[in-house]
Amino acid sequence: MSVLVDARGLLCPLPVLRLRKVLLTQPAGARVRLLATDAMAAVDVPHFCGKAGHRLAGQREMEGGVIEFIVERGLSAPSAASGLTPEGI
Repeated sequence: MSVLVDARGLLCPLPVLRLRKVLLTQPAGARVRLLATDAMAAVDVPHFCGKAGHRLAGQREMEGGVIEFIVERGLSAPSAASGLTPEGI
């Protein structure tokens, strides 16, 4: 696992948005490590993973109020290379 998203100090929804941006660049099955200090990330990240087709492979609390998430990119999640964008953009 070589990809780290450091979202310490960022408030909701920025940790999830940064995670999403990185996941879009990764192949299916790739794992991304997210570090966040916003307590809402403990709710937002699992919810995002469930809705977006990714797998939350791990979650733990660390020193200093940091929450570590290990997220595995899902097979069916769209990628940046797919060209999928919301309508109207």
